[in-house]
Amino acid sequence: MSSKLYRFIAPVAVGATVAAGAGVLGAATASAETTTTPFNNACLATPSSSLAGGPQTQVQAASVTVDAPTTVAPGEEFVVTISPPPISVPNDLGSGASLANISRLKIDVAMPENAQFLGAEVVAGTSAGITGVAPNVLVVNEQGNVDPNGQIIRLSGNNQTIGNGPNSSKNSEGGIKANASGSTTSFQLPQVKARLKAGATGDISMKLRTAGNAGQFGNDANFLTFLPRANAPIIGTVWAPTQCSPRDTSGGPLNSGAGPLATIQIQRQAVATVTYLDGPSAVTNGGEFTLNATVAPTPDSGQVQFTRDGENVGAPVDLVNGKASLTETLGTDGDYSYEAKFLGAEFYNQSSGSKTVTVTSQDIQTTTSVTGPDHDAYREQPVNLTAKVEPGVSGGTVTFEVDGTAAGTAAVMDDGAAVLPHTFTTNGTHRVIARYSGTAGVSPSVSLQYPVSVTEAPAADVATTITVDPVASTAKGSPVTLTARLAPADARGTVQFKLGDVLLGGPVRVDANGVATLTTFFQNPGEFVVTAEFTADAGFIDSAANPVNVTVTGDPDTIPGPDSGSLGSLSGLFGSLGG
Repeated sequence: MSSKLYRFIAPVAVGATVAAGAGVLGAATASAETTTTPFNNACLATPSSSLAGGPQTQVQAASVTVDAPTTVAPGEEFVVTISPPPISVPNDLGSGASLANISRLKIDVAMPENAQFLGAEVVAGTSAGITGVAPNVLVVNEQGNVDPNGQIIRLSGNNQTIGNGPNSSKNSEGGIKANASGSTTSFQLPQVKARLKAGATGDISMKLRTAGNAGQFGNDANFLTFLPRANAPIIGTVWAPTQCSPRDTSGGPLNSGAGPLATIQIQRQAVATVTYLDGPSAVTNGGEFTLNATVAPTPDSGQVQFTRDGENVGAPVDLVNGKASLTETLGTDGDYSYEAKFLGAEFYNQSSGSKTVTVTSQDIQTTTSVTGPDHDAYREQPVNLTAKVEPGVSGGTVTFEVDGTAAGTAAVMDDGAAVLPHTFTTNGTHRVIARYSGTAGVSPSVSLQYPVSVTEAPAADVATTITVDPVASTAKGSPVTLTARLAPADARGTVQFKLGDVLLGGPVRVDANGVATLTTFFQNPGEFVVTAEFTADAGFIDSAANPVNVTVTGDPDTIPGPDSGSLGSLSGLFGSLGG
């Protein structure tokens, strides 16, 4: 009997079939390729009775077929379906011994690298001839314990195995079981669908579990283990816990069955880009001006070729943080058509943006606009009045008038913005206008009226004040953190930071200490003002911070520094990320 007891082991040791399809989850299916990997599978069975012979080794030809997409996109979700083959086992083991059943079946697959495991499930209706504990899929660690961070995908009957797990036994039935029937016992383990999400780069390789202890011959951690039970004359019940691993001999190294059974390449697709070109619309003859190109989404590299009236202006300019700049001085009046051509880069398509710049010896004609709080102001609560002079000029001052009376004067910064803190002392609708003084070569202008409705704050609400920490001189393109502080510190709500009249990012919720921070970077050198507006939750009153000056240093022709954030949708000297 000892020479024949092993008959029932070999058929079980045939490899599983793995099929994968991308785009299941609602997208189109990616093209798939079928790969069959043949290898030898070496199994060790250890009978529970010495009368049945000692440990027995047998090597059988096996193969694994993988149907998988050849490529997936970064972040793409796809499904891998593992389909074990039908298994047939002769019940007559010779010498009067017969198979009673096979139980505690498990198959382990290594968690693939460069992919996120989203979950797995047994496919209903795909099994046959099995009983016992219903098959399920678990993620386990090297010790076979259920672990959400484990690196092994296990098909079993609720982790009831011969070993390498908390519910193991080598001399009792459990888990998935196939009972002997007739002259041949035939059964089919169920299919398993595992949902994966591709990482950013690299390859995704499907492999059987062979790392660590699983790579040793005759180890309970082997990818395939099970527990046959036989009835033999005189001996009675014989258990034969069996472990199988891909190798050509019991003492040989792992073979091709331990290698990639299928390799799925994560392949980034080229994305469409948009190039924005921003800068002044009108400049004085002989005056220096800067045009800024911004490519979105931000490429990893690439160049921009600037043109004027269809002719290249200098050599292509390297992108840094998705931006490139051109500084010009023109001595002839007229309209000039500029274009910024992004020349494309790996995974990023070409695009271009254009702008017309008027050069004139006459005074540049300006327009001035004025804005106030986005909603009603409260009496005796500070707000900011903001004027913007177009085209993007700098220098001069803006005088703000409230109901015909001068309320104060603010300097026009290098983004054309001027900000004045103001507190309304009476309720009602007030009319605000802004008068720009003009500078040499730049004409003055006056805004339209801007109405501000002022009401009384709810008596029960708590008044607040907000201040912005001083901002040290910073190099353009370098990260800078803006900090706003609320008083009282338990005030709740959000803070919106602004650069002149432009939003910096989105609203930032105040933390438990009454502090809100935003890390960003500035694109061009110059003098600017940063403000912050507090929008209160119920029980508190809105407030606005006084402007804080910020000096940005650096050469206007390039944008050094790492990619440290975004200013949102900026215009003029700060480019445009949003059109």
